[in-house]
Amino acid sequence: MVDRGASALSLPDDWPAHPDPILALNRMGSFDWDLDTGLFHMDAQAHEVFDLRPDEYDGHPATLAIRVPPPEAYRLDGLVSQAMKDGSENYGAYFRIRCRDGALRWTHTQGYIRRDETGRPRRIIGIVRDATDELAESEERREQAAEDEARRQQTNVVQLTTAALAHARTVQDVIDVLKDTHGLSNLGATSLVMGLVEAGRIRLVAEGPVGSFVPGTLVTRIDEQYPMSEVVRTLSPRFIESPEEFADRYPVLWPHITDLNITAAAYLPLIAQARPIGAIGLLYSDRGGFSTEDRNVLVALGSSIAQSLQRAMFYEQEKDLATGLQQAMLPRTIPSVPGADIAVRYRSGSLGRDIGGDWYDLIPLPGGRVGAVIGDVQGHDTHAAAVMGQLRIVLRAYAAEGHTPATVMARASVFLHELDTDRFATCLYAEADLSTGVVQVVRAGHIDPLIREPGGACRRVPVEGGLPLGLSAEFGRLEYPVGTIELDSDHTLLLCTDGLVEQPGADLDDGMRTLTALIATGPDDVRDLADRLIDVAEERGGDDDVALLLLRRRVLGAPQSGGRLQQHVAPGDPEALTGARHMIRAAVRAWGAVDRADEVELVADELITNALMHTEGSAIVTLRVLTGSERRLRVEVEDSSSALPRRREAGESGVSGRGLLLVDLLTDVWGVEARGGGKAVWCEFVVPERL
Repeated sequence: MVDRGASALSLPDDWPAHPDPILALNRMGSFDWDLDTGLFHMDAQAHEVFDLRPDEYDGHPATLAIRVPPPEAYRLDGLVSQAMKDGSENYGAYFRIRCRDGALRWTHTQGYIRRDETGRPRRIIGIVRDATDELAESEERREQAAEDEARRQQTNVVQLTTAALAHARTVQDVIDVLKDTHGLSNLGATSLVMGLVEAGRIRLVAEGPVGSFVPGTLVTRIDEQYPMSEVVRTLSPRFIESPEEFADRYPVLWPHITDLNITAAAYLPLIAQARPIGAIGLLYSDRGGFSTEDRNVLVALGSSIAQSLQRAMFYEQEKDLATGLQQAMLPRTIPSVPGADIAVRYRSGSLGRDIGGDWYDLIPLPGGRVGAVIGDVQGHDTHAAAVMGQLRIVLRAYAAEGHTPATVMARASVFLHELDTDRFATCLYAEADLSTGVVQVVRAGHIDPLIREPGGACRRVPVEGGLPLGLSAEFGRLEYPVGTIELDSDHTLLLCTDGLVEQPGADLDDGMRTLTALIATGPDDVRDLADRLIDVAEERGGDDDVALLLLRRRVLGAPQSGGRLQQHVAPGDPEALTGARHMIRAAVRAWGAVDRADEVELVADELITNALMHTEGSAIVTLRVLTGSERRLRVEVEDSSSALPRRREAGESGVSGRGLLLVDLLTDVWGVEARGGGKAVWCEFVVPERL
């Protein structure tokens, strides 16, 4: 019995913290159903109504199935779902529960639906009470109610099936709902078959039970004498009410299904937007015919299935289109990089046609260097993907032009700010010299990188960062700090987007700790590790995309020089000069020569400045570590002039003339070498052996 017109409950706002004493006096149990968490809280009186001990109930509605028979549960679910869908404020219904001793008794429930400002149901509060005495006054009333309930049961098939199909996103989801044990029970069928119309044929996509497949029916023509072909051809349902009728109308099919003991069958066309998209057949072993009401219900059921099926087909098409567009924006191939094992992965979120702006890139650079990029444009739509594609291209271009990592990031931010978009993007750019292991990292609002050691230990590497791309240009804060990491042999640098880290109910730090522990227990091979991380993201689900890049440094043999870095400095380019200074500082620190860092930087700066000032050309700066009887750091500045540098006394002002004096004073040895049409001024510093 359903009482949809019940008056709204008069319950206090802080209920059930302070239950209405009137409820308790009238032996009414109360409940509070949190629709966000799914938890269904009941007070002690409600436990008595359901004949449950507190230790028998865990707060989940599904647990009540031990007291509420399936037909009653299906009816209640349909009632509550409809009330939430049509905007009702309350509902009421009588239903039966099976007590501990096996007896059935009537119960009444009345619920009040609380919605947020958008109209979305968030909470249901209400009462349950024993209604046995109320309905026991007339046996006829109970019997009539049971008969009415039986008649409504079949009508509710459409509601129940539609409610279950509402969550189906793919064709396989639709099939799973219909083939599920509860689904078949709701339909009253022993088994079913379903086919989709494709290019003038019907392709079988579901059949059951297992072993009932009829050879030759996987793909059939629409003009063949099969029941599904007939309903697609005529756009009309076919109801078969006896085995004899089945054998007479479909002699080709009947001999193959006699073992299923079929007594009746209903074949329904699946029609969407006035065209057939498929057909479904329901086969019964305990039915001898179909009443007018039965036929109307099944036709309505076919319409509901068709709408869900078309929605699922559209979803799959849009998902394929979105995924294809996203993949087209990402690099088609990742270049082979000498001295490194690389793995990249991408997993799209579960938002249908919506796509995100996550991306990765790997950029080969001169001198044995490589640039690794990971980023995420704000939003989940085609605009985000378009912005991502443009950002990926400009970042690659700026890096290939030889700009420093900080300059690459700053220019990308200006580019995004000048686009006709309100989107911003987080990004991390890491430029690694694989011969030395020195990695320069710039972070624009993105999560920190991680490093995994060969034994499995993994750590998060905090890197000072700047504002996201687009925002830093808008607020005039384009100075991106550069962090330096030393990547030893067989160590792996891991860059990812926040879809791999963020988890519902957990903050970013907790997510990073979980990810670090997962990486630490993963396989050593970067491809296997990447696969495992994506598998975990897939199992966890979620609506956010995941982009992942792993770079493992390999050193096949100790290089004779012990390490080498090189950078080009053009005249009139202060950014290049700044980048060279930073490279020198980072290399000296990474190579364990911190005690002489100031001396090396000062001498190198002097040699570079002399080359730019006195030759009117560019300079090439090279740093290398020499091994032998003692470990030395060598700095070379090459230019295109053959004129040799001259040592001279400082002028009266003391501003110039001190360059070579400083070189001579601070270095252990220095000299000049002819290089083709130019020369190279070099100097060496004795540095301690690395521990």
